[in-house]
Amino acid sequence: MNHRKQSEKRSRRLPLAGIRVLVGRARHQAGALSRELRKLGAIVIEIPFIEIRQPRSFKPLDSALRNLATYDWLILTSVNGVEAMWERLAKLRLTKKHLAHLHIAAIGPATKRAIEQRGGKVDVVPREYVAESVVRSLRRRVKGKRVLLVRAKVARDVIPRELREAGARVDVVEAYETVVPQSSRTRLRSAIASPQRRPDVVAFTSSSTVRNFVVLLGKANANLDGIKLASIGPVTSSTSSELGLRVEIEATEFTIPGLVQAIAHAMAEPVPTRVRNLDKSAVQP
Repeated sequence: MNHRKQSEKRSRRLPLAGIRVLVGRARHQAGALSRELRKLGAIVIEIPFIEIRQPRSFKPLDSALRNLATYDWLILTSVNGVEAMWERLAKLRLTKKHLAHLHIAAIGPATKRAIEQRGGKVDVVPREYVAESVVRSLRRRVKGKRVLLVRAKVARDVIPRELREAGARVDVVEAYETVVPQSSRTRLRSAIASPQRRPDVVAFTSSSTVRNFVVLLGKANANLDGIKLASIGPVTSSTSSELGLRVEIEATEFTIPGLVQAIAHAMAEPVPTRVRNLDKSAVQP
C-alpha cells in the first residue's frame, strides 16, 4: 500500500476527517482547541470572535493586590484573569509569598494549572466548571471572610451575589476586558457565505464568543442552515438560546477536551446529539 493510500485510510478513521470547524477563541488562545480538532482530522478555520484587552485602569486591581493581606479567599475564573493578575503582581513587585495565606479557588482545571504554573496553590476546583458550582463549593466556607474575585469587566454576577448572601465580604476587581474584534467581521461573513469555506460546525467556548459572533455576523446570522453550533456548556448554550441560536452539540465536561469530544461524537453520528458520558481522563485543557 503506497503512502497516499495509507494516508487516505488513516483519514477515514478520524471522526472529524474533512469536517470544517470554525474556532472563535481569542487569537492567542485558539491553538489548544484547533490542535485537538486537527488531531481528529478537522479542517479548522480560525476567526477570533473575541479580543482580550487591558482594563481602562489598573487602579482597583492594584489596590486590591497591595492589600492581599486583608483577604482570606482569592477566586479566579479564567486563565486570562490569572495572566493579568500575575502581570500586575510583577509590576508591583509582589511575589507568591504575598499569596501564601490565601485560600484560592479556580473555576476549572485550565485556570488551576495556570495558577500552579505561577507558584500558587489551589484549594478548590468545583465539580462543574461554572459560577454556580463555585458558589456551591464555597458557600459554607466563606461566612465572615473577605473574598477577592478577579475577573473580566463584563461577567455574570452569580458568584459575588451568592457569596455575599452566604455572609462573605466580596470585592470584585476587573483584570481585563473582552471586546469585539472588528477585523473579524468581513472574514466571518465571507466564510459563512462561501460554499468552499462554509463551516460545518461553529465552536463556542464562552458566552462572550456567542454574543460577539452575533454582532460580527449581523443580519447574516439568519443564514446558518446546515451549520451545527457547539457549546462548551450550559451557560454558553443558554446565551445562545437567548440570542436565537440553536445549539445542537453541548459538552458535559465544560473544558476544551470535553468540547472537542462532544463535536467528534456528534459528527460521527447521523443525527445531532448532546453528549452525556465523556471520558474523565480527557479533561484538563
